[in-house]
Amino acid sequence: MEYWRWWIVHLWVEGFFEVFATAALAFIFCSMGLVSRTVATSASLASASLFMLGGVPGTFHHLYFSGTTTPVMAVGATFSALEVVPLVVLGYEAWENWRLKSRAPWMENIRWPLTFFVAVAFWNMLGAGVLGFMINPPIALYYIQGLNTTPTHAHAALFGVYGFLALGFALMILRYIRPRIVFDERLMKVGFWWLNIGLVLMLFTSLLPVGIIQFVASASEGLWYARSEAFMQSDILQTLRWVRTVGDVVFIVGAWR
Repeated sequence: MEYWRWWIVHLWVEGFFEVFATAALAFIFCSMGLVSRTVATSASLASASLFMLGGVPGTFHHLYFSGTTTPVMAVGATFSALEVVPLVVLGYEAWENWRLKSRAPWMENIRWPLTFFVAVAFWNMLGAGVLGFMINPPIALYYIQGLNTTPTHAHAALFGVYGFLALGFALMILRYIRPRIVFDERLMKVGFWWLNIGLVLMLFTSLLPVGIIQFVASASEGLWYARSEAFMQSDILQTLRWVRTVGDVVFIVGAWR
């Protein structure tokens, strides 16, 4: 069941989400003058090409326990890792140009929507890229398929990319509907930074440490042991799960703001 669950989710994510996020941000960044039409078009075409050529092969890294050969899984891990590249490049280009144009008056009006969009590119690089590729290679899947390293990647990639993308879209639409509305600077700063800090705390004080401890147990004792009730209810893992409350509270405050 683990294999089918991850495979179905990634058919959806790797076959559509990356293309949608890249194309949507390319359109917005190009319209705002943050990236050239050439860069926006290249990023969109690269993402669409990776989707068409590697959307399904990109899921092959889930086929370990179905007896698939190592070269096929390597192809899957490679395509899966490449899918985050266009959005990262696009976000970097937008950030560099935004820094150069930050003194323009019109830029100030859309500063917060664009800040959320830049956060999308950052979390795409970290959550979908680094944390995703960490669990993609066949040798990694042998030890950590379905362990807490998976929700670490999922939390960072899902909210980090698509949560901030949705918030950025909402703020951008609100700016166009109500052009003269003035965002409360203090509330926006608290909301943005507490959401990001809360997500970081969730990941690196709870989810990832639990995943690493499980990985050590899996490598030394076996995958069955790392997922067993006896191991998961050990004192250190229970403590780490409670530690996550700190990040959750910070995140909730940011969302409430």
